[in-house]
Amino acid sequence: MNAIVPAKDPVRWEELTSAEIESMLHGRPGEVGLLPVGATEQHGPHLPTGTDTIIARELCNAVSARTGAPVLPALSIGSSYGHGTILAGTLSLPPERLSDIVRDTVTWAATSGITRVLAVNGHFGNQASLSIAGDHLRHEHPELRFGTLNWWTLTPAIAAETLADGEDVHANRAETSLMMAVAPELVRMDHLVQADDPDRTDGLVFRYTAPLLSRNGVTGRPSLATPELGRWLLEEVVRTMASCVERGRVEEPPLARQPERVGAT
Repeated sequence: MNAIVPAKDPVRWEELTSAEIESMLHGRPGEVGLLPVGATEQHGPHLPTGTDTIIARELCNAVSARTGAPVLPALSIGSSYGHGTILAGTLSLPPERLSDIVRDTVTWAATSGITRVLAVNGHFGNQASLSIAGDHLRHEHPELRFGTLNWWTLTPAIAAETLADGEDVHANRAETSLMMAVAPELVRMDHLVQADDPDRTDGLVFRYTAPLLSRNGVTGRPSLATPELGRWLLEEVVRTMASCVERGRVEEPPLARQPERVGAT
């Protein structure tokens, strides 16, 4: 398994001047912006609290290097209420506030010419907020296009690897492997063996915070993580995301206009 070799440098929004952004987007009305949406939360004894943000940001950077799509500044605090307050390190926004921040970020980006945005989600708990943000955007700003990419389920093959050690994905084999590929210096290798903790959500009727489900904040078997799996996941996720960017640049609604309501005059 070979590591990704970027075709060029990523295009990072915060590193460009105003004039450079205007020049970049001039004549490119269909450009797709990438918005990394992460989290800052406990990730067991072996991964840093910024894991979800690091993964989302580095995936976007790799896709940008392949496609030239601009990467908007990462949102580093997500909706992490599910981790509770017992395990140290977690910072969280209310899910409603995260939704508002995403909406505001997208509408402000549109003023500079980015009217198509893909949110690249690094945290399972952000999904509801991103869905609500998308509902508001398509209702209030029909000229905008907004979608969400959850890296762990982009294809059946990726999902099979990420869910191999349990449905409740957190600091598990796949996520740890991906961190080995994008930020190996941040993985505490000496803590991997004792980090394993099984998924206890099977058959439960209700949802619970992490301390009621895990002894150390982990769900899965990070001891089985490998750099080889991480490089494979990185390649598969980036390749799939790059395809979404290319298709998103030219995609139009299946119907040219909204159909009239039955009985409308």
